Amino acid sequence: MNPDWHPLDAELDHWRAAGLSLPLWWRDDDAVAPTRQLDHLSDLAENLNLPVHLAVIPRDATGALAEYAEGRPSLIPVVHGWAHTNHALNGQKKAEFRLNRTLDEMVVDAQVGMARLGALFGDNVRPMFVPPWNRIAPELIEQLPNLGYRILSTATPRKTRLVASGLEQVNTHLDPIDWRGTRGLISPETLIAQTVELLRNRRQGRTDNTEPFGVLTHHLVHDQDIWVFTEVLLRKLLRGPGTAWIAPKNK
Repeated sequence: MNPDWHPLDAELDHWRAAGLSLPLWWRDDDAVAPTRQLDHLSDLAENLNLPVHLAVIPRDATGALAEYAEGRPSLIPVVHGWAHTNHALNGQKKAEFRLNRTLDEMVVDAQVGMARLGALFGDNVRPMFVPPWNRIAPELIEQLPNLGYRILSTATPRKTRLVASGLEQVNTHLDPIDWRGTRGLISPETLIAQTVELLRNRRQGRTDNTEPFGVLTHHLVHDQDIWVFTEVLLRKLLRGPGTAWIAPKNK
């Protein structure tokens, strides 16, 4: 794999020439226990000096994961739904927190998800709700601040900063995995072009550059190409306008 990075390098030159800064964050989904893949993720985050927000599935999270993360400040736990269970009907897109069940049931799951991770990780867990498959009912969004959440994270550039009173949207924007095809790395040239377009839209004011630019990974299913591409991309962004963003703790 030897992709042409020149389009991204040129876009980052525009950012530097304009004196712009890019808030940058990293989210990695589906953690439940220590693994060799998590070792790789943690080491990469430490080497990059870019903490990774570890979206932990509360129902299945182990005490061993909490012990593992305790000594690794590069891993920042956030709440990844409750059980990562699909409640959608046949033919519908997968979702755990859409109205395929009652709002009360979803509220309980979001509440116990935060409580379980709080019991495991203490005040290191951040008040961020990451719905599995990045899908969530608007009715539940309105309830999240009452449950102690301060950030909602799904995907694509946000339309507005606050999606409910006291609840900020901080999304991910680039996922390198070809989920509907090979489940390996999407064509690097395609990913580079997508990144350039996303950054150009920010630079030219078409999307919100105050929203941290989010790179989404899934360490448990990475092959070597995905690891290599992700590292090169993050290094380039950090050398250019990128400045690390970290979700704040609950006050």
